[in-house]
Amino acid sequence: MTKQVQHGHVTRAARRAVLIDGIPVSALGVIALALGSNPHQSTAQKAWWIATTAVFTLAIAWVLLRAFRRADEYLRRIQLESMAIAFAAVLVGLQVATLLDAAGVIQLHQLAQLILLGGVALWMTIADLRTRLNR
Repeated sequence: MTKQVQHGHVTRAARRAVLIDGIPVSALGVIALALGSNPHQSTAQKAWWIATTAVFTLAIAWVLLRAFRRADEYLRRIQLESMAIAFAAVLVGLQVATLLDAAGVIQLHQLAQLILLGGVALWMTIADLRTRLNR
């Protein structure tokens, strides 16, 4: 019983650390999305958007590296499986968006960012639910 309680505390602490690291990164992703949503940008606006997106990408990599270093083997497995599911969903979403763009229904530029951010949200949700439900 004490091992389960200890494992629960470790899992909760790891989840809390990722949340604390991930909140500013998520906010940066929303800012990058807002900056890139205008299809008619000036050169300065494009530069800000590219810089914000680059910082967002590096911040995601940093949060992932910290989370994987903190996690044990079981949590690493859950994270990798959750990433695989989210990656597949993003690929399908981008393929559908590409087809809709080719048909002239939507613009891929606007939807691609939402699909990528949705994939990250899906990954985090799946990982969190699997961690909570598999105790």
